[in-house]
Amino acid sequence: MSALSLSPRLLLSRTLTSSLLKLYDYPHPGSPHKIIKGYDKAHALRTAKMCMAVALSLHHDQNLVRHYQIACLLHDLGRAGLDQHLFGKIWSWAKTHRIPTRPAEWRAKHPDTPYGKEAEAFIRIYREQLQKEGIIIDKWASEQIEMRLGYARRMKRVLRWRKPQLRQLGISWHRWMEKVILYYYYPELMPQTPKWVKEFGEILVACEQLEAYSNRQRGKDYYTRSQESFKSAFEYLNSLQRKKQLSQKVVTAVRALTAQGHFDSILQAAKGAALTSNDLRFLRSLSS
Repeated sequence: MSALSLSPRLLLSRTLTSSLLKLYDYPHPGSPHKIIKGYDKAHALRTAKMCMAVALSLHHDQNLVRHYQIACLLHDLGRAGLDQHLFGKIWSWAKTHRIPTRPAEWRAKHPDTPYGKEAEAFIRIYREQLQKEGIIIDKWASEQIEMRLGYARRMKRVLRWRKPQLRQLGISWHRWMEKVILYYYYPELMPQTPKWVKEFGEILVACEQLEAYSNRQRGKDYYTRSQESFKSAFEYLNSLQRKKQLSQKVVTAVRALTAQGHFDSILQAAKGAALTSNDLRFLRSLSS
């Protein structure tokens, strides 16, 4: 396969891509005529392009990868309506206090929590502390919590709401697409699926985490981070490999494409600044 064919790009038309990204827009709960523009659109777009390149480098069928790219574009649909200030305040507080922010991590720390009720447990335990921080736990704040600890439930709810638009766009939604989207938060849902579905899930996790760890604006808004590090991004991917959520095959493919420079423009856009000589030296070193 030529180097050009592995350059991150869209296998979808610009019109279809734009229509899919509009599905992230969400009516404001306090004013239905006001629309909350989807915060994660640029992240989703960059992630989908990287996923395409990795999937093709691993010799998946291009027609199948096209459907996969639709799932990648919509992988954060469960966060449609994200209230940037409120979401950031809740989860930066949680990070500061070393509170788990993924369902599996929550259950590991709180094994008595019923499956699927992680968001409710978070609210029950931390409501008083959050309110002391000025965060009133009303329905809207509960949805911001659900966007992380109850992601499967909220994703399914938003997807049901958006399925008529997907049909109008001529898109057939398959169950494997949902499993791929949920793999980061719910890896336990994958064991009974074909290997190619799990590999698509792994690719999405690797690419979206690489983009997220490189995304300076997102890091600032979500977690009040002051800087991003490509080294930290790949250390995180390595940690997911050690936990067996990512295979060596997928991590190696992501490292190779990054080292070859295929992701430079995407990582630069995520960073929001030109890649420095140190950045490029580190990225090129990933081939080893």
